[in-house]
Amino acid sequence: MKFSTKAIHIGSESDPNNGAVISPVYLTSTYRQKYPGKFDKYDYARGFNPNFTYLEQNLASLEGAHNAVVFPSGMGALTALILCILKSGDKVIGIDDLYGGTYRLFMRIFQNYNIGFEQFDMTNTKTLEKALSKKPKLLILESPTNPLLKITDIKKVTTLAKEYGVLTLVDNTFASPYFQKPLKLGADIVLHSTTKYISGHSDILGGVIISDHPDLMDKIPNSHMNKLEYIRNASGINPDPFACWLIQRGVKTMAVRMEKHQENAMAVANYLYKHPKVKKVYYPGLPSHENHNIARKQMTGFSGIVSVEFNLSYEETKKMITSFKVITLAESLGAIESLVDHPASMTHGAIPKEEREKIGLTDGLVRLSVGIEDPEDIIADLQQALDKIT
Repeated sequence: MKFSTKAIHIGSESDPNNGAVISPVYLTSTYRQKYPGKFDKYDYARGFNPNFTYLEQNLASLEGAHNAVVFPSGMGALTALILCILKSGDKVIGIDDLYGGTYRLFMRIFQNYNIGFEQFDMTNTKTLEKALSKKPKLLILESPTNPLLKITDIKKVTTLAKEYGVLTLVDNTFASPYFQKPLKLGADIVLHSTTKYISGHSDILGGVIISDHPDLMDKIPNSHMNKLEYIRNASGINPDPFACWLIQRGVKTMAVRMEKHQENAMAVANYLYKHPKVKKVYYPGLPSHENHNIARKQMTGFSGIVSVEFNLSYEETKKMITSFKVITLAESLGAIESLVDHPASMTHGAIPKEEREKIGLTDGLVRLSVGIEDPEDIIADLQQALDKIT
């Protein structure tokens, strides 16, 4: 069964009571038990709900796994994972160009619980081996990264990590399971903010961990829960049934959306590449991208994010992106409408300026989440905004 068919049919159970083609939303907090402690499948909605199950089956199939656990956000998913596999004294290594929210979670919260965190350039084999030799428990990788769209050879990194006995997590939010499948490239765990391309409509929050690794997915003795489900239930990091229903509705159109996102992003990247006010365009689909060949090897497409560094000052950059008429100035990405983000003052504001600039995240950098509007209108909007900057 191919991607679009899985996206539409896996986990889509028709209602056995009335034959409704689309699964209903199960807005219940609790379930009737046959006998104290005896129940068919569900007991209390903090741990389980049919809408959780349907979405989990759907997303696991799209990444080529058997198991998935859904959460109320991508950060909720990462928090639950940390609680599941890490303990005080453990170390984590992350790619140098890491999402600001992930950086904040480790540096501002979990360092208080003696969980070490360091970032490294994972394209450099010697640097990576040195980091792995410190015996971290977990390696966190993004490819493409947020916001510089760095591409890392996932298979190469995961193979090396396995030699050192280190678990690997790939945040696959930017690529989506439509364009990239990290588990098939050797990753142990895949994380998505389902808020983004998976749901695709800027109307809901969600997250998911997808993995078949026993440290997460083995059943707890004398329990109907696996280890990650237990953490979800015990900590209360559970999603809302209606949110899961909406996310699964979005999944059904993911294939057609992703193709249009990529088509528009390529058009925008080519336009910006030739513009005199542009210093550099970051898009893995451009042959000029330093890791274009690796992207072609491990991805089936290049997704819809284009980052661009303008030859503009900090204030000029903010003024320019405030004057768009079609593109919306807002955080987040991966939705049907085009969005623009200024990482230095928005999504990556939690990272100190010197740390940002060290990896190339400058004040003139802008991240465009290219939507599925007519590409001519997106480009015309970019042109009118740039024309206003003298």
